[in-house]
Amino acid sequence: MVQVRPLTDRGLGNSSYLVDLGDGRALVVDASRDLRAVDAAAERCGLRVIAAADTHLHADFLSGATRLAARDGATVYGSAVGGRAFPHTGLGDGDEVDLGGLTLRAWATPGHTGEHVAYLLLDGDRTLGAFTGGSLIVGAAARTDLVSREQTEPLARAQYASLQRLASLPDDTPVWPTHGAGSFCSAPPGADRTTTVGREKATNPLLRAPDEDAFVTTLLGSLGTFPPYFLRLAEVNRRGPALPPDGATLAPLTAGQVRCAAGAELVDVRPPADYAAGHVPRSLANTLRPAFATWLGWLVPDSATPLMFVRNDDQDPEEIIWQARKIGYDHLVGELAGGVAAWAATGQPVATVPLLDAADADPARVVDVRQRSEFATGHLPAARSIELGALPGAQLPPGPVVTMCGHGERATTAASLLERRGHRDVAVLTAGAEEWAKVTGHSLAVTS
Repeated sequence: MVQVRPLTDRGLGNSSYLVDLGDGRALVVDASRDLRAVDAAAERCGLRVIAAADTHLHADFLSGATRLAARDGATVYGSAVGGRAFPHTGLGDGDEVDLGGLTLRAWATPGHTGEHVAYLLLDGDRTLGAFTGGSLIVGAAARTDLVSREQTEPLARAQYASLQRLASLPDDTPVWPTHGAGSFCSAPPGADRTTTVGREKATNPLLRAPDEDAFVTTLLGSLGTFPPYFLRLAEVNRRGPALPPDGATLAPLTAGQVRCAAGAELVDVRPPADYAAGHVPRSLANTLRPAFATWLGWLVPDSATPLMFVRNDDQDPEEIIWQARKIGYDHLVGELAGGVAAWAATGQPVATVPLLDAADADPARVVDVRQRSEFATGHLPAARSIELGALPGAQLPPGPVVTMCGHGERATTAASLLERRGHRDVAVLTAGAEEWAKVTGHSLAVTS
């Protein structure tokens, strides 16, 4: 039996797939530039990657296909109409690749992007499954507004046709999507990363839409905000991502080097409580967690910005490096050696921010920085909704501000952004909305 192993990036909400071809060789579909999971799975299974296929020009991460080609000699496959400017094998609709017993067949499925393809994995005449990228995903279809405003509706109509085509496969056909829960490419929440054609026909609201117009209305109505780097990474992937720098270590920097680094951004990756207890003034709080890369790209819009970091000893510098690199941030200058204690020891100022428990927060002062869809499902009465990504340009009334999110990480980032704008009376609510309601006995407000 063919083994298809999903390798999930929980932060980006995506899955790549390692396909065991049965003879020690493997195919990888939609690999990220961060190949650590691919390498670990291939080594564990005794496999050598000989091919890398991308379903589309990704907007949310840099493809690992060029790295696999340069490092492992893998053949790269992609849509023939994608205009990729690096060595690859372009596939048109219906083209097939002989994988040595198995066959990969390209199906044109435009919608999420104009050049999107799905791949059917075949064993003779039998369809083993479909790699659907950002076309048919669990419970939805991926967004169509990443190319241009003018193309959003035409691509949504193309997405309708693509889903209808995929729905023509047998009901028991496994569906292996790239985008999943947690992706800003419009995947709904949920634990399942894979599905079947039959299940989606029975439960996916978009496949149950009565006609194309209803499909388009539903799809476009589900679109939320997304990080600005989504608008440039597809072109980087079309040109071919540069090979990442060698090594995965952060150079030690003195307090003086950090202080004098013109144009650099100092990112504090420690947990909220550590940042709150003492941090370098004007540093950007972004806790190292699965979503680290998304918020780094959202809040540091220029990937050429030199980056420096503050971390705890138990936080893995390799994780910081690869999270940054997978979205194209390669100018990693180093880390503050000795952390905030070393900074303070040189006589430099240290800033703090109060942390509030649920019972201590005035809802009228709360700025809820969750996504609008999260806010709508339940929020503190009188709280103001400003998504974290929009906070740098938002206008706030004078007076104290309490930032909140779900677990404290985004709220701490928000506090750091407000500090940089000169706000001095900022606190972080460590409780989420449901915990606040439980502690205070008050009901949450819901927005339709």
